[in-house]
Amino acid sequence: MALGVTGAGPAPRPPGTVEGSTPRIRLGRVFLVRHAEAGERKEWSGPDRVRPLTGAGRAQAERLAALYDGQPLDRLLTSGYVRCVETVEPLAARRHLPCETVAWLEEGAKPVDALTALLGGGCLVACTHGDVVSGILFELSDRGVALGSTPRMQKGSTWVLEVEDGRVKAARYLAPPV
Repeated sequence: MALGVTGAGPAPRPPGTVEGSTPRIRLGRVFLVRHAEAGERKEWSGPDRVRPLTGAGRAQAERLAALYDGQPLDRLLTSGYVRCVETVEPLAARRHLPCETVAWLEEGAKPVDALTALLGGGCLVACTHGDVVSGILFELSDRGVALGSTPRMQKGSTWVLEVEDGRVKAARYLAPPV
C-alpha cells in the first residue's frame, strides 16, 4: 500500500520518527542475530553457502521467532546463506513479512558497511554470520557504545541495538533462547 499526501491532514511520518519539535528524531531498534546452529563447517561436504541448520538449529530458529513477539518489526534482512535464511524463516512466517536477502550481511562482508546500512531507522531483524557480528561489535566499541567487558555472540543470539538519529545509543545482548 502506498502512502501519499491527500491534503486531508498531516503527511504521514516515516517509520521510526517521533513527532514533536523540529527536527524529528529518527528512532529504531536493530535485532542483530547470529544465525542458529548449523553444525561444523568441516563436517559439511557441500558448498558452505548452502549449509543448512541442524535439527537443534531449526528448533532454535522457532524459539527466536517467539522471542520477538510484541516487538514492532518493519523488515527482516538476512544474508543469502541458507543457514541465515532458515534462521529467520519461522519469524517471517509468524509475522507475514518477507525475508530480504542482502549481500552486505553475508560472510566476509565489511562490518562498517553492514552497520551503516542498518542504522536508517525503523525496527528490523538482521541475520548474519559471526565475523560480521564480531566486526560490528568492534566498530560499536570504537564508537564508544558500551558492550560489557566480554561481548558474546553465540549462535542464535541477538544484540539489540537502540538507534537514534543514525547512531547506536545502547546495545544489549540476548542469549540464544532455550
